[in-house]
Order: sequence, then structure tokens, then C-alpha cells
Amino acid sequence: MPMCTAMYYSGDSAMPIFTAERMDNTIAILVTAYNRYEKTRRCIRSVCDQPPVEGFSFDVYLLDDASPDHTGARIREEFPEVQVMNGSGSLYWVGGMRTVWQEALKKEYQAYLLLNDDVELLPDAFVQLFESYRKMDPGFTGSALYIGSTRDTATGKLSYGGRRLLNHITGKNELIQPDPELILPAEMAHANILLVTRQAVDRIGILDGRFTQQLADYDYSLRAFKKAIPLYVCPGYTGICTDDHGKNWLPQETSLRERLRYLYHPKHLAYSEYLYYMRRHFPLFVPVAFLKLWAKTLFPILWTRLKS
Repeated sequence: MPMCTAMYYSGDSAMPIFTAERMDNTIAILVTAYNRYEKTRRCIRSVCDQPPVEGFSFDVYLLDDASPDHTGARIREEFPEVQVMNGSGSLYWVGGMRTVWQEALKKEYQAYLLLNDDVELLPDAFVQLFESYRKMDPGFTGSALYIGSTRDTATGKLSYGGRRLLNHITGKNELIQPDPELILPAEMAHANILLVTRQAVDRIGILDGRFTQQLADYDYSLRAFKKAIPLYVCPGYTGICTDDHGKNWLPQETSLRERLRYLYHPKHLAYSEYLYYMRRHFPLFVPVAFLKLWAKTLFPILWTRLKS
């Protein structure tokens, strides 16, 4: 089990229940969860089962956003070394990650590992991540993002990780297949497994609160890239995570009301947030992005034919 310093949270009070010796390079592992206890449990178990990495210690933070299945309380009971925080029930992914990250910022951490709660880390995940960090920055003084790649549970194919931009006008991009041995450069990243150094946080802060559920990781990694902060894809696979990206529009048979709700919902097309993201990073393509959003919504049968 990784060495942890854990706190038990109840409201605004905190009481230490387990303390381990902190090493020079202590990493805060940040997870947010909502109402999927079994997945969250497997994620935390995969963290605790990681073999020690020389020179590093770890504090684990979990934000439970008022889960009806009492994810936080159940994790706290099974993993008392995990620092569990309680959310309001309306934080979504970005709000949850921002809250737990802001809590971790109160301490001096060398880096912050963003981890989705539906990820199961592979047995050598920490070795791959932190040895890559050590190799690229032996003095641990630089700004960088280190990306872990995941493979799909069912297909075994690459599901999340680093991405390269194919077109700097449209924002078109593709996943980067990890090399078994080499550390590869990237320009964008998913935050399913994403290690952010303290120096990078000093320069670009944390996730942008103007996002709710999605796009915040793309935005964050692109902001890093534009600041000349390097993004590295670590060797091999570091986790397992189902690719849940499917068709992102509703069929013609659904009512216009449902399609409009889908257009504006932060977990689906996230209309305002998507256009904000495009204006920030790919402003020349905003008119086309605007038309595409409405085409998916008003004429899904034509969009389906176009995309088939």
C-alpha cells in the first residue's frame, strides 16, 4: 500500500486517524465520485495495491458529491487512510475535482495526480508514471503534465490518454498510442490519469470552473501546451477504463424538447461551455462549431447520414 497521510472529515472538522512518514516528494491523489461505489472502490483498491515507488509518498483525497449510495462513507470505512470530503450534490466532475484540488493546495505537494474513479490502475502504474517523472525531471523542479494511457475493459483498445492536434484551426485531434518503452510528447490530454507538477499549477492554476462536467481536461492541457509546459505520455498502459464516448446526438424520433435539453445539458453537448472552449482555443472555427451543434439538434437524421 502506498504511504498515506489521511484525515477523517466530518463537516468542517478534521481529525487525523493515520499518519505515515512523508518523504521529500509527496503526491496528492485526487478523485471525485458520485453514486457508483463499486467502481470507486475498485479504483481506490488499485491505488492502495500499488507497490512503493522509491522516493515518493502519497496522500489520497476523495470527494463524494452526496452520493445516494453513500460512496464516501463506505470508502471511509474500508479505506481509513483515504481523506474523504463531502460535496453538495451539485458539483459534477469539474466542481468535485476543483474542490478536492483546492483542499490539497493547502499543503506542500510535489505534484497532483488526477484520477477518474472509473479507472483501475494496472499493477505497475505508479512505477511508469513516477519513473517517467524522475527521468524527464531528475531534480523535480520543472513544469510538466504526465499522462497515463488506459485501455478499454471490453476491447483492450486504447480508450483515454494523450492526444495530438491534427489541425490547429479546427481542433481536430487523435489519441496517441503509447509506446511500450518510450515517453512520447502530446498536445492535449484526458484527465483520467494525469499527473500535474506543482510548478505547472503555479503557472496555470487548476481546472477552469467555467466548465461543469467535460472539456475541462482538454482546456487545461491546451493551456499548458500554449504556455510551453511539456505534456508527456508515459510508456505502456497504466490503467483500465471503459471508453464511454458514443454518438453525441439524439435520434430524430426524440422530441425537439428532449434534443434541446440534450444540447444545453452539461453532461451532453454543453452548448455554452463548448462554444467557450472553442472561442478560447480555436476561435476561427467557432462559426462552424455553432452550426454543427444546431445541425445535430434540429436535423439529427441528416447529421446521422452525414456521419455514417
